[in-house]
Amino acid sequence: MSRRKQPKQFQNRAPREGEPREANSRHKHGKRSGRGGGSADNDAYLYGFHAVLAALANPHRLAERLLLTRNAEADLARQGADLGGLRPEIREADEIAALLPPGAVHQGIALRTSPLPDLDVSEACEGANRVVVLDQVTDPHNFGAILRSAAVFGAGALITTDRNSPPLGGVLAKAASGGLEQVRIAKVTNLVRAIEKLKELGFEVIGLDGEGEMSLPDMALSPRVALVLGAEGAGLRRLTREHCDLLARLPAAGTMKSLNVSNAAAVALYELFRRPAA
Repeated sequence: MSRRKQPKQFQNRAPREGEPREANSRHKHGKRSGRGGGSADNDAYLYGFHAVLAALANPHRLAERLLLTRNAEADLARQGADLGGLRPEIREADEIAALLPPGAVHQGIALRTSPLPDLDVSEACEGANRVVVLDQVTDPHNFGAILRSAAVFGAGALITTDRNSPPLGGVLAKAASGGLEQVRIAKVTNLVRAIEKLKELGFEVIGLDGEGEMSLPDMALSPRVALVLGAEGAGLRRLTREHCDLLARLPAAGTMKSLNVSNAAAVALYELFRRPAA
């Protein structure tokens, strides 16, 4: 059974009468792994309406503390948003901002929650026909944008390296606009082994590379595809390239042939999405 499934008593609930608001999660989940929030104090909160509401709706999270401004509280009431029984704390906007990274656009809402559960490759890819693999994409805005595209275009899982990838915290969650809660994520210590595992699971592994031998729209692909993208500038590492089944490029009209990694991911995922999976 996937470790992503948690007993109902671990799901969102309001603190009982007399129970400290922040005591629920830590003794049940143990040490915070950092997968859901990062190590820095100001990356421990998710913020922004889409990111927070998606996390509250995720049964695999345990919400610990919800902060709202009066305006945000009114907006949520108008939307009829489900807070999962969690009692919000009303704060001024600058009080919320003080808990977040500098310049965070929090929209008057912030949530501290348990990390996402740790998944291995098989658990993350269960039931998925489209998977994204990131080879040391470190920028949280790009990573989050890729998650958003993955959610929109039906990629059920994302595989990334445990090192040289950003924490799954507030900055990334804001960029993902809810996608962090919809795409299952596995962080691995060895990306080559993860790629080989994907092959064992029946995925065709396609590396996206400007020097790829074929254009992605011209390729005949298997029903299950894992799309591998490299870091900004460096692209795919040598061993990663060598373990892909094929290298594909995106078509380009002129002399400029490269895209930002998150834009390249969106174009490639759309190309995969428009082909019905068998």
